[in-house]
Amino acid sequence: MQEIDWQPTATVATLHKRARLLAAVRAFFAERGVLEVETPVLGHGGSTDVHLASLSLEATTPAGRERLWLQTSPEFHMKRLLVAGSGPIFQLARSFRDGEVGGRHNIEFTMLEWYRPGFSLDELIEEVVALIRQVLDCDPGPLRRRRYRELFRKGLGLDPFSVDLNTLRRLAGERGGLDMRDAARDDCLDLLMSLAIEPTLGREGLDVVVDYPASQAALARRHRDPEDGEWVASRFEVYLEGLELANGYDELTDAAEQRARFAEDNAARRRLGLPEVAVDQRLLSALEHGMPTGSGVALGIDRLIQLALEKSSVAEVMAFATPRC
Repeated sequence: MQEIDWQPTATVATLHKRARLLAAVRAFFAERGVLEVETPVLGHGGSTDVHLASLSLEATTPAGRERLWLQTSPEFHMKRLLVAGSGPIFQLARSFRDGEVGGRHNIEFTMLEWYRPGFSLDELIEEVVALIRQVLDCDPGPLRRRRYRELFRKGLGLDPFSVDLNTLRRLAGERGGLDMRDAARDDCLDLLMSLAIEPTLGREGLDVVVDYPASQAALARRHRDPEDGEWVASRFEVYLEGLELANGYDELTDAAEQRARFAEDNAARRRLGLPEVAVDQRLLSALEHGMPTGSGVALGIDRLIQLALEKSSVAEVMAFATPRC
């Protein structure tokens, strides 16, 4: 009988180091009075985001046989806790995204997510940077704030907000070696961002990218770009050594707007031939009740540990990464 590869993908020594880093994360939040919470990995709704593939299963519940969704992040449940009056909270949550396997990805992974009622986006950026520096136990270099459209202007010689779609499709197709003739605008921008811009970020310190297109707001508010009044997303992403580490939002609290965005996502899924994802109605009910204003962020803790321990892939800091799970 052929022996199945049963061994862990991380060494035991690495797992000891990982445990110490996770303890440092918990100490970071304990010092700041942020409550650690645990929320379900299963929910009645999943992520409608067209760029994420939610996993689901059939389960027997008090209501009978139901479809439940493995959470792509703990966001929806944590926001319900905010509405219930939890105050600032954080979680090291098991999260799931189908098809995401590679040096930077795993189908099942650990998401560090936290929410700060009353925090501005700038205050949250400062806290994210402080956490990263504590986990790395070194100074990764200066912090630079980079505007999304300026990165495209400098790196690709175009304004992502005004360039015509055919030009964008042609450039994305050339860069990616793909047929992008029918691609949506954001798909072209995402491809160019990942191939031409992201690898250059965080090479001389921490880069924080802000003012993404309004169409990429996801669950964030929107605001006007002071340059020309164009709507942009009130969110940021943090990069180090070409790796995206964190994605933060000035959180959307408007239930009607959130409901409309979920509907837009599922409409886009239908157009693309993707399966629809059940909308989290309990989140919408919570937002109708009233969520406090503030900011929140999701950080890929496996990636941060990978950088801290100087490993080449996230699998090397996970006990059993896919496909050895």
